[in-house]
Amino acid sequence: MINFEEELKKFHKSLEIEDVQDAIYNQDLTDMADVLVGMIKEVKEEE
Repeated sequence: MINFEEELKKFHKSLEIEDVQDAIYNQDLTDMADVLVGMIKEVKEEE
């Protein structure tokens, strides 16, 4: 049988996951709220 306690002691995070995490957090991502705010500003400027 698998000894889960021993397996957990051997566990180490993958460096690839940490690299991906940093890349995601360091990007300036535009979400739908940002898009809608930009569209509203454009419409108000045109009026």
